[in-house]
Amino acid sequence: MKVYLIGAGPGDPGLLTIKGRDVLSEADVIVYDYLANSEFLNYAKPGAEIIYVGKKGGDHTLSQEGINKLIVDKAKEGKVVARLKGGDPYMFGRGGEEAEELLDAGVSFEEIPGITSAIAGPAYAGIPLTHRDYASSVAFITGHENPDKPDSSHNWDALAKGTSTLVFFMGMKNLPHISEQLIKHGMDPNTPAALVHWGTTTKHRSMASTIEKLPIDGPAQGFTSPSLIVVGGVVNLRERLNWYEQLPLLGKSVVVTRAREQASGMAAQLRKLGANVIQFPTIKINPLPDYSEVHAAIRKLDEYEWLIFTSVNGVKHFWLQMAELGLDTRALGKVKVAAIGPATADILREKGIEPDFIPEKYVAEGVVKGLLERGMNGSKVLLPRAMEAREVLPEELRKAGATVDILPVYETVPAGEAKDAVMELLEKDELHCVTFGSSSTVDNFFALVSPDVVKTHKANLKLASIGPITAKTLESYGFTPDIQPEDYTIPALVEELKKNL
Repeated sequence: MKVYLIGAGPGDPGLLTIKGRDVLSEADVIVYDYLANSEFLNYAKPGAEIIYVGKKGGDHTLSQEGINKLIVDKAKEGKVVARLKGGDPYMFGRGGEEAEELLDAGVSFEEIPGITSAIAGPAYAGIPLTHRDYASSVAFITGHENPDKPDSSHNWDALAKGTSTLVFFMGMKNLPHISEQLIKHGMDPNTPAALVHWGTTTKHRSMASTIEKLPIDGPAQGFTSPSLIVVGGVVNLRERLNWYEQLPLLGKSVVVTRAREQASGMAAQLRKLGANVIQFPTIKINPLPDYSEVHAAIRKLDEYEWLIFTSVNGVKHFWLQMAELGLDTRALGKVKVAAIGPATADILREKGIEPDFIPEKYVAEGVVKGLLERGMNGSKVLLPRAMEAREVLPEELRKAGATVDILPVYETVPAGEAKDAVMELLEKDELHCVTFGSSSTVDNFFALVSPDVVKTHKANLKLASIGPITAKTLESYGFTPDIQPEDYTIPALVEELKKNL
């Protein structure tokens, strides 16, 4: 039995340490709090027990004593427990108290440091805490101290005069008191000061003022908790070094409706641009219950002239079944291979296949046009695809004289993860875009979210379609796409989002 106290970092999921990620993937139990990014739970192994014990604005799911007892009890069951805490466990995170409780209970532990928001938040706002021209010392201070108690635990005189940079945690409620005490004890009222709200997350924003005016300017600009207070000359560098707030999609909430197996690449591209990505897979990719027909088709591949793939999933599942039969790419022999678009072509190249044909337009109609130009009369075609898909391609090839065998290699079923998160953003008018990568994602999205609800909030919401076929499906629900790329690819769609959100 063992407990790991893991610092989850300040909010940007990329700032979790590699060691923290590895422990999360091995833990039997994960106990996490409000400030730990829920994306980290994707690292959990199948079957891991996940327990939320967050504390938000005085609303405590579980008291600190209850949390201590929980992690002790789970460890004593012989389980490996990952206690995931926002920031760094030992930086105003009560990690030391939890560690002492574990030792007193005879439970071994390990602390895995995290990047504290006190460093990362200002850094993303363009405020280095030290700088040769401005600061050679830093103090980290809790701003949660009760201003009504007779004796402060802070040495305000030392803070006001003896440290170059001050960083206050949890101080928004007491900001007027903090400002008053610093000025009272000798700090120049014009000393630069800043607020960093939800530092490093997609809700990140910052502002600069002076220590005298900050209690007025901050609330006037809508700054609330959680916000760090940074005081000192280094704040002067914010205007020049503020890189994160220049990201084009920072603060924009974008829904990705693709199946989870396909969504990660698009989600990663959007996050790099600062977007708050809500993965809302409206379809789920499932294997078939029986692959006997697929195996039979693979065994007679040499009878086909063309093998046409219309999706990345088609390639993946077809190759999985070849592997089941102990075969590899060599089994294709002289069969020509077509890919409907660049993503499908890329995964074929990973398998050692350079496609014989990729259409100029990445839709079924484009494939048909290009293949007909190559002469399909009398050709025998194998089409590995989803159980249910558009019939344009096989119908048009048959009209041209080809024999087409449709070979289902996977099936798509409706999914609805993250519906509550999407609905909450819609109701708050904080959802900026929903992206659709296929007609099936449109149908399944509106099966989960009423078109009438979307229309109610359409003034603040844009709908993005990957191409004309998907756009037609959107039109059947009463919507015209606001965003659609000329090239029907995910990178092109992301580029259009960058320009139009």
